[in-house]
Amino acid sequence: MTITSSNRFSRIILITVVALLSMLSFMSLKPAAASAATYSVVSSSNMTKTAYHRASSKGAVYNLSHTKKLANLSSYPNTTWYATKKVTLKHGSTKAIYYAVKNGAGTVSGYVWHSYLAKGKAPLTLKYAKAAVAMDAKTDKVLWSKNANTPRAIASVSKLMTLYLVEQKVANTGSTWNSKVTTSYSGLKRMGTSSVYGGFKFTQNSYTVKQLYQAALIESSNNAAIALGQWVAGGSTPSYNTKFISMMNAQAKKWNLGNATYVSANGMEQSALRSYGYSVSGGDANMVSAKDVALIAKHLITDYPAVLTDSSRGSLTVAGQLCYNYNNLLPGRKYYDSALKVDGLKTGYTALAGYCFVGTGQKSGHDRLITVVLHDEDEFTETRSLMQYVYARNLI
Repeated sequence: MTITSSNRFSRIILITVVALLSMLSFMSLKPAAASAATYSVVSSSNMTKTAYHRASSKGAVYNLSHTKKLANLSSYPNTTWYATKKVTLKHGSTKAIYYAVKNGAGTVSGYVWHSYLAKGKAPLTLKYAKAAVAMDAKTDKVLWSKNANTPRAIASVSKLMTLYLVEQKVANTGSTWNSKVTTSYSGLKRMGTSSVYGGFKFTQNSYTVKQLYQAALIESSNNAAIALGQWVAGGSTPSYNTKFISMMNAQAKKWNLGNATYVSANGMEQSALRSYGYSVSGGDANMVSAKDVALIAKHLITDYPAVLTDSSRGSLTVAGQLCYNYNNLLPGRKYYDSALKVDGLKTGYTALAGYCFVGTGQKSGHDRLITVVLHDEDEFTETRSLMQYVYARNLI
């Protein structure tokens, strides 16, 4: 039989119509199929409040009818969940045990399949930090650590040692916070205008010690830190910078910091400092372990607690220039947690060192806590998690 073009076209139309009708018919059946697959409660019983943490990142927290996902366990790697009820749910012909859980803060609650949970409080895992430590500032006790004794580049966290030696000179000599520091060296003026290493511009040939101290601490000014170091060493030229770095290493030795070596006053690498007229013999970067950074911070805070007055400022105008504090755990900032009482201390970043942060705070009834994270990608989230973990476990 010969099929004409007209017949062939009619058959194509007919097949298309049948296919569309079949698809519409299938779609109309989907809600009925979904409603038949709901979850129902078979039994429920209260249980003694028990701590659990995630056993798998694949799980999720649902409402009781299992129609709404409330949270993914993958977003709560360090959270302890507290179960107060055991529920058996039926889904089709399958029954499964779920726990009614709530996080410690009470902000998330729902039901989780029991096999996605493991008994016990959540261990802490810092995903990004290459090294980290939490320390009791009163006892020097290490409360939690990760590669804490491995020296690493620490970027502008280096300024804590510089600021300590500035405080020491003001406290122990005839110098005052109003003493003048010479800032006329051309390399420092160029550094202040750099899009990468600048921030606080040297528009004057001298500033007070207090002005440069605040610029170095709050704005993390690199030229201010070098100028202060030269002043501590007794001059205002690069040769005094070399002398000051020797003083930094001597102080580290005095404190028995076996994993701390300095080659710059501000944390910039030698490869970057060289073009501004500042370089010394030795390696390319300051290399300090997380534990030794925490000890340096402890000495600074303990011996000169007034540093926290400036480190807790969100911003400050110094000599007509706005100095912005990049500590995002301070009040009003993105990662602020009022329970942690964070009031310091120092941020840092270079491509070599990654993001570094020294945090500190003191809750009522507790010793002061110091935390350090080095070469991090999420330094404020991980610092907050570390602090919360220490307090949740009553480690301090």
